Amino acid sequence: TPCEKAFSTNSCLINHQKTHSGEKPYQCSQCDMAFSAKSNFNRHQRVHSEERPYQCTQCDKGLKSKTALIHHLRTHTGEKPYQCSQCGKAFSKNSSFVSHQRTHSGEKPYQCSQCDKYFSRTSSLIMHQRTHTGEKPYQCAQCDKAFSGVSSLIMHQRTHTGEKPYQCIQCEKAFSRNSNLIIHQRIHTGEKPYQCSQCDKAFSDNSSFTMH
Repeated sequence: TPCEKAFSTNSCLINHQKTHSGEKPYQCSQCDMAFSAKSNFNRHQRVHSEERPYQCTQCDKGLKSKTALIHHLRTHTGEKPYQCSQCGKAFSKNSSFVSHQRTHSGEKPYQCSQCDKYFSRTSSLIMHQRTHTGEKPYQCAQCDKAFSGVSSLIMHQRTHTGEKPYQCIQCEKAFSRNSNLIIHQRIHTGEKPYQCSQCDKAFSDNSSFTMH
């Protein structure tokens, strides 16, 4: 179905049309993931290789794509250009912002074909489908441990490197996971988003809330 989007080049139009047809002609030989656009396929292949052509000028870290470099630079600057108009929460990535908006709307457009579960993000659907297949395409080169998602592999690799890329701009404490940084920052802000419905006690992290 036409969607009236316009593009500056014919190649961009052809790639966009594949999102309507579902065609994914570029298939990874290492993990069988398929892509509609060659540029996305090339970026994905860097997951399996050690190629990191984009280098951060502040910490010399190598990144696998220009987009990843832009996102990484925001861990240094603290920049969060995408702000939710409903709750004021801000995000460094547009994809995170779009996913967050679905927490307000409740929209879950991505459905699992095997168990009919719905998801708000395609990445969550892909990860979920691997619970059915048992697929773990991302393998650590240092200890051969395998993971179903690339983010899990990246976090695991930090146990070998000791890397802590997420730094608090207020006290400079660093963390290997962004989720740990977010919880830590609540020490400075005093934010306690998890509230008990029985006694109104509030907590800064979900684990403390669950234990309570």
